[in-house]
Amino acid sequence: QVQLVESGGGSVQTGESLTLSCAASSYTRNSYCMGWFRQAPGKEREAVAVIDSDGDTLYADSVEGRFTISKDNDKNTLFLQMHSLKPEDTATYYCAAVGPQRGRICPLGTYPMDYWGKGTLVTVSS
Repeated sequence: QVQLVESGGGSVQTGESLTLSCAASSYTRNSYCMGWFRQAPGKEREAVAVIDSDGDTLYADSVEGRFTISKDNDKNTLFLQMHSLKPEDTATYYCAAVGPQRGRICPLGTYPMDYWGKGTLVTVSS
C-alpha cells in the first residue's frame, strides 16, 4: 500500500522559514519522481517542485531560489525547505509520487502523479 504522510506545516510570519517532510511507504522506492504541490483556497492545485531519482530538480518560477526539494533515499523521506516565505505561499502543501509503472518521467505538473498525501497547511501572515 502506498502511503505519503506530510508534516511540518504551521503558521509563520513573512520572511520566516519552514521545512516540510513527507514520509513515504517502501513501495515508492521504485518511483522515479516525487514532488511537492500546493493548493490555496479557491485556486487550482499547482506544482511547486519535483525531484527525480537522479537528483534532478524542477521548480515553479514563484519559488525558485527560495524553496529547495530534497530526498533522503535511506529513509524514503521527501523534504521541502522553504525560506523567505510570503503570504502568497499560504496553501495546503501535498506530497506526491509517480507510480513506478510510468518509468522515467518527472514533469513539473500534477500529471502524472499517481499517489498523493493528505496535505499539510502552511499559513504565512504579513
